[in-house]
Amino acid sequence: MRLNRVPKWNSWRRNASFTRRSSSRNSGHLKLSRPMQPVKLDVQVQETHNGSPAVAVLDGKLVLETVSQFLQTMRPNAAASLVLDMSGVSFLDSAGVGALVKLFVHRRNQSQKFALASLTPQGMAVMQVAGLLKLLPVFPSVAEATSTAA
Repeated sequence: MRLNRVPKWNSWRRNASFTRRSSSRNSGHLKLSRPMQPVKLDVQVQETHNGSPAVAVLDGKLVLETVSQFLQTMRPNAAASLVLDMSGVSFLDSAGVGALVKLFVHRRNQSQKFALASLTPQGMAVMQVAGLLKLLPVFPSVAEATSTAA
């Protein structure tokens, strides 16, 4: 009876089929199949009319690479009510969730209202796992959020 031999921990190196960037065996750099695209988040703020809430339309990824720019754009907004249209957010990570909480706390300290609208299924799942659906006002549509926040 022959027992299966367990491969050594580094046997994956011998079997890996990565492409080397240069011909030098000592470089160890891997060649990427395609260049990485920069992460973007576009924020378009629609100004308020007759006391209606400001609506900020987000498009892109609210992730670690974009939260700083997001907070710098949104914190100075002095509208009494702000609704974030999240329908264009293709990905939301924990840093993005943290930025939403920071913005919520900042606006609450300024006696300003804040709401999220049109979260994608991925965004809704992240917010649910973080336990923030009970803390932050979340609405299924921008129309519902603006009518409630007005």
